Amino acid sequence: MVFAFVSRLLLLAALANGADAAPGAGAAAPPVCKGSDGYADAFGGRRTFLLRPDWLATIRSRGAALPQFTAAQKSLLARADAALAGPTYSVVNKLKVPPSKDKHDYMSIGPYWWPDEKQPGGEPYLRRDGKVNPERDTNAFDTTALESMSASVEALTLAYYFSDDNRYAQRAAQLLRVWFLDPATRMNPNANFAQGIPGRTPGRAEGVLDTFRLQRVVEGIGLLAPSKTLTKPEQAGLEKWFSDYVDWMLSSPTGIEERAAANNHGLWYDYQLAQFALFARRVDIARAAVDRVTRDRIAQQIEPDGKMPRELERTRALHYSLFALQAAAGVADLARCVERDVWGSATADGRGLKVAIEFLLPYVGRESEFPYPDPKREPSEQSLELFSRAAWAYREPRYARAAAALAGFKPDSDINLTIAPWSP
Repeated sequence: MVFAFVSRLLLLAALANGADAAPGAGAAAPPVCKGSDGYADAFGGRRTFLLRPDWLATIRSRGAALPQFTAAQKSLLARADAALAGPTYSVVNKLKVPPSKDKHDYMSIGPYWWPDEKQPGGEPYLRRDGKVNPERDTNAFDTTALESMSASVEALTLAYYFSDDNRYAQRAAQLLRVWFLDPATRMNPNANFAQGIPGRTPGRAEGVLDTFRLQRVVEGIGLLAPSKTLTKPEQAGLEKWFSDYVDWMLSSPTGIEERAAANNHGLWYDYQLAQFALFARRVDIARAAVDRVTRDRIAQQIEPDGKMPRELERTRALHYSLFALQAAAGVADLARCVERDVWGSATADGRGLKVAIEFLLPYVGRESEFPYPDPKREPSEQSLELFSRAAWAYREPRYARAAAALAGFKPDSDINLTIAPWSP
């Protein structure tokens, strides 16, 4: 752990002193994200929106010599190799049948809902906040398949980028065809039956959160571009699927209710919507989602002292505070694609992303001292991603040091391969 931390600091020093330091660290202007084209012009045709070409190029060219990045890449390639030999995934393989009688509809149960031992058959289920019911992750539902598919696509596409081994690209394309395109196996573009509660409701607005896993799929599709493993009709089909899902998010009762959520769910709704709309080439919808985060989410969910009361009242207060800000930071990076500045926005009384990050900063490496309930107060990938992005956005050495410390705790994290460390 200490060795990994030191390696991160060595890379910071290398970037600070090297002539080819990562853009944004003083060497050159950062690449431009151009609406629905994303970073394609600066990234060899790879249409990504969150994965910056300068970050990945820096890591590919300089990170391999350092132990921490070697650990992350070793972990990545092991997962990618497992995906090469592993199965494909489809919603039609689950054991339960959705209320629609169509197995192409995604189906899951709320994570914190458990059978009532006092009731025959356990229904209606009861809520135990913060305690995940393992039934959620069985093959009766689709959550595990969705997670496995998206994690595999992420691993395979990153492995393709770092290795230039086309086998990874071909396998990723196959997984995409099965989940999104093949009429026999594709998922219908809705989450009508996500996070249902047995005995209470077949689906809930909170279920829209399940599809945040597809965000890494969108970035992975972008990384595949040089491989040409997806045909033009297949690329168009993927964009059509996400466009249809955007329509569902905007028009379904479930999507409308989730959009009204005043906690992390609302932030993750807009984060997904902005990215999916950019991928579907619907820039106006992405811009509206970004503006809503600035106007409504940040102004209403963050206090002038940086606290997020709706997250602090949960039984996992640190986790949900970071989870909410992870989405907000992602939106702030996507905002560049639609010429908006979320990182720099603040209300007259000081509510903004920076003050929320400052509230959490003292607890990096001292998570056990966080003064709100959380049974698992420890360094996390959410925190690593947040402070890595924030260091670049604010050019703030304290955030870079926090990210370096967190990277030491998480040396095999993909964040160490996708966000280069910022240096003054």
